[in-house]
Amino acid sequence: MRLQSRREEPRDLRNRVSKVMAIFAISFLLLSLRLWYLQVVKGEEYRRLSENNRIRLIITAPPRGRIFDREGRLLVGNRPSFNLTVVPEDVKDWEGLKRRLSSLVSGEIDLEGRRDGRSPFEPILLKRDMSWDEVARVEVNRIDLPGVSISVEPMRYYVYGRTLSAVVGYLGEIDRDHLSAVRFGDYRAGDLVGKRGIERLWEESLRGIRGGYHVEVDALGRIKKVLREIRPIPGKDIYLTIDIELQKVAEEALGERVGAVVAMDPRTGEILAMVSSPSFDPNLFARGLTEKEWEAIVKDSYRPLENKAIQSQYPPASTFKVVTAAAALEEGIVRAEERLFSGPYFVLGDRVFRDWKEEGHGFIDIYQAIVESADTFFYQVGLQLGVDRIAEYAEAFGFGRRTGIDLDGEKPGLVPTRKWKRLAFGEPWYKGETLSVAVGQGYLLATPLQVLNAYVAIANGGRLLQPYVVKEVVDREGNVLYRGRVKERGRLPISRRTLDVLRR
Repeated sequence: MRLQSRREEPRDLRNRVSKVMAIFAISFLLLSLRLWYLQVVKGEEYRRLSENNRIRLIITAPPRGRIFDREGRLLVGNRPSFNLTVVPEDVKDWEGLKRRLSSLVSGEIDLEGRRDGRSPFEPILLKRDMSWDEVARVEVNRIDLPGVSISVEPMRYYVYGRTLSAVVGYLGEIDRDHLSAVRFGDYRAGDLVGKRGIERLWEESLRGIRGGYHVEVDALGRIKKVLREIRPIPGKDIYLTIDIELQKVAEEALGERVGAVVAMDPRTGEILAMVSSPSFDPNLFARGLTEKEWEAIVKDSYRPLENKAIQSQYPPASTFKVVTAAAALEEGIVRAEERLFSGPYFVLGDRVFRDWKEEGHGFIDIYQAIVESADTFFYQVGLQLGVDRIAEYAEAFGFGRRTGIDLDGEKPGLVPTRKWKRLAFGEPWYKGETLSVAVGQGYLLATPLQVLNAYVAIANGGRLLQPYVVKEVVDREGNVLYRGRVKERGRLPISRRTLDVLRR
C-alpha cells in the first residue's frame, strides 16, 4: 500500500500543476485581451486623452467686423474682455471650486447646460467681461483654482450706445436650437451671435474665423509653454449709408416721444438716419444682461426692442391724402383747377363727418386741399373713387407691402379693400369706411418707412425705390466684397401733370 501511494503522488502533483498552469494561461489570455482592447479598440481615445492632459488646443475668438457710417466714422468696434473659463476634467472638487470662485467674482457660477457638445478638455465660459478687481483676485489665487484660467477676447463695443440700436441690433449668446442648425455648425455653447439688425443679417461676414494655439500644461491645467499659434482672421467691415451726425440730430428732435424718424436720399434710396424711440443700449447685451435688466426691457409697454420705423404700423392719417389726390386726378374725379366747396362737415346718411378746421375751407382746388389738409374735400373725392380704386393707387405708391429694406422684421402694413373685409370679418364694406380711408384712417395701416418711400417717389419724379442701409462690405485688405446699389421697384402710375401738382 505504501508503494502504491508513492506511485500515485506524482500523478496528483501533476494534476495540481496542470490546474495552476491552466489558471495562469486563462489569466494571461484575459490580460492579453484586456491589453488588446485598451491598445487597439480604445487606444486612439486614450492616446487623445493622454495627449490632451499634457498638450491642449486653446481656441481664440476672432475680432468681429467693425461697422462704420457713410463717412467712415466708427459706429461699432471691439474692446478687450477678460473672461473666466474652466476645464472640468481638471477639477476634482467642483463644489469647493465654486465656493472659492464665488468669493472672488460677482454673479452666479454655473456649469450646468454648458457641457453639451463640447470636446474633452475644452474650456467652458463661466463669466464674461470681468472687472480689473476680479481679474486681480483670481490671478492671486490661481494656485488654489485648478482648471481655471482667464482668457482675453474681443468684446463688442457700440460707440453711440442706444443712438443707432434700431439699425445695428445687438449680440446675444447662441441658444441650443441654433447650435443644432447647419448654418451654426462651427459655433460652440457660449458664443455670441447677432440677434437683430445688421449684427444678425450680416453675421457670417462680421464673425471672422477662429484661431488657436497648442499649449503644454501641468497637472493642474496651468499653461507652461505655447507650442504653436494660429492667429484668428478678423471679420469683414461694414459701411452703412447712415450719417451719424444726422442720426444724432434726428434723435434729439424726437426726444422722449414714442415713434420714429427716418431720412432717405430720394435719388438713391440710401437711408441717412433711422431713429426709433424708446430704444436700448446694445452694450448691455454684449456684456450679458442681468435678469432684472432683461425683464425691464421685455416688459416695457413701449417695446424698446422694436424698430418702429419698419415694425410699427400706424394709420398714416393726412400724409395719405396725396395718394387720394393722385387717384382723383388720374381717374377724372376732379380737375386740377376745379374748386369744390369744403365746409366744416360732410354728411353721409345719418352720420356727420367733421373737418379739422371748425369753420371749414370754403371753395378750394386740389392744390389748396393738399396744402390745408382739407378733410371734407377728400371725403367727397374719396366717396366717388370708392375704396378699391383708392387701394389700387395706394399699392402703387408702395403701401400694403414691404419696401424690401435690408433690415429684419419689416412689416407690410395694410391696404383694405371690399374683398379683404369680407375675408377678414365676413361683413360688407360701408361707404363711411371709405371716407376714413380717403383721409388715411380706418383699417389703413403703414410703417413710417412706407410713408417716407411714397413721398420719395413724388420727390424724385415717380421712381419707387428700394431703401437700403448697407453701403459696402470690405475685408481687412480693403477689397470691396459687396456694394449697395439703387434698385427701382416700379414707377407711380400717374401723369407728369398729376405729379407736378403733388410736388408743388
